[in-house]
Amino acid sequence: MRKTALLVLFVFLFLPQFSVSGQYSPGLPGQDLVMKVALIGPGSELYFWWGHIALVVEDRRAGTSRFFDWGVFSFDTENFFKNFAFGNLIYSCMVSPTYRNFEVYKRTNRDIILYTLNLPPERKLAVLELAEINMLPENRDYLYHHFIDNCATRIRDIIDYAVGGQFWAKYGEMPSRFTLRQHVRRHTWFNPFVDWILNFWMGQGIDRPITVWDDMFLPSEVTKRILEFQFVWPDGEKRPLVSDVEIVFQSTGRPAVLDVPRLQWPRTLLASLLFSGALVVLFLRFGQRKCFAVFNGLFQSFLGLFFGIAGSLLFFMMFFTNHDYTFYNSNIIFVNPLFFLLVPFGFIFAFSKNESKRLKAALTMKFFWVYVFFGGFLTILIKLFPAFYQQNQNTQSLVLPLALAMVYMMWSSRKNYG
Repeated sequence: MRKTALLVLFVFLFLPQFSVSGQYSPGLPGQDLVMKVALIGPGSELYFWWGHIALVVEDRRAGTSRFFDWGVFSFDTENFFKNFAFGNLIYSCMVSPTYRNFEVYKRTNRDIILYTLNLPPERKLAVLELAEINMLPENRDYLYHHFIDNCATRIRDIIDYAVGGQFWAKYGEMPSRFTLRQHVRRHTWFNPFVDWILNFWMGQGIDRPITVWDDMFLPSEVTKRILEFQFVWPDGEKRPLVSDVEIVFQSTGRPAVLDVPRLQWPRTLLASLLFSGALVVLFLRFGQRKCFAVFNGLFQSFLGLFFGIAGSLLFFMMFFTNHDYTFYNSNIIFVNPLFFLLVPFGFIFAFSKNESKRLKAALTMKFFWVYVFFGGFLTILIKLFPAFYQQNQNTQSLVLPLALAMVYMMWSSRKNYG
């Protein structure tokens, strides 16, 4: 009996680090930590359409669960809208109780999926220390970039740190199946207006070939890769990175994220041709009536306002901001602030009783639309050169049929109203 007691005391004092199974016991630093990647599905607001991602750290000994979030921003931040406009948006790293975040995401009908990471205890501890350093006031703020530095890329980099660079070694140079633009359009397809305007503003930089590493600006791409990833542990064994997947909450009624982006420009071209053709038919039928002239002038003023605002924002972002993904955008050649000229001339054409002014307005609008058509056609021709590869067919498909219809209608106006 005495020998048994001494043996138990020896095991308790001198072998605290190992269990019967040979695994680390709860006494080893990091053994009590459970690390999970939390994938949050798309939300209703535009800036949530691409989803969200965070690191959940559970400490079983302390009974805590913390949500490390690298995607925090606030509209109340000083100069928020100015910084947003100029491409200098500041995001922050914050930590808070996990349950509190989950309750928010459940109330807003967003998916919550947890991926438990299979890491050695010492790597869990190292990741926790890195995360806590990130949360310090002097470190928590960073310059946000939608494609290069965001909540998802931060988690991607932490995963790579946790596995000693093996994540980058596998995916850093692996070619992607899509471009950045195609990834964006997988998430915006269900709203034709937003899909069109975002792609209008983004230049050819997002059409270059990228790697799987670059793909992981999207939260869902991070979790897709960690789910398939295996890495070599310090003991030389190769193990899966993810040991368990748990669906905490499943949203209902949200548009699906497409596996493959939809080819949109043929649909846009067909819609624009049908609409432009209908305008020409109406012009041939009612073109000599004053009511159609009013409609024509007001419609062109509307086009001038819409494309003028869109083109002005593009001009601003290209030349006066740090929104580098809008740079080198050939759409500026044919959709730009000059569209605002249509607003006053359209009103003159619609309402002026001075026939000379109306004809001058018609002539001005005719030559403007000629410029728009040939400017758009030029952006097709320049793709014969390797330096120009912007995938802006959706903009061309919408604008060029309209421009051609307007040239015809304005060209015929002298005959109808002269």
